[in-house]
Amino acid sequence: MKYAINGEMLLKGESRKFHKEVEADNQKRAVDIVYAKLGSNHGLKRKDVRIDSVEEVK
Repeated sequence: MKYAINGEMLLKGESRKFHKEVEADNQKRAVDIVYAKLGSNHGLKRKDVRIDSVEEVK
């Protein structure tokens, strides 16, 4: 299934919104994938990321 995840991340003291679409088996796994991607690409920790919504894309 595909999930759309919206939220905010703290980059260099600034809050920035993000929208990611990921392929995952369930919502929990989709959120974990987004945390991992943001951590890998931007060096963020989970505490620097706030997930606002997770929706299944049809």
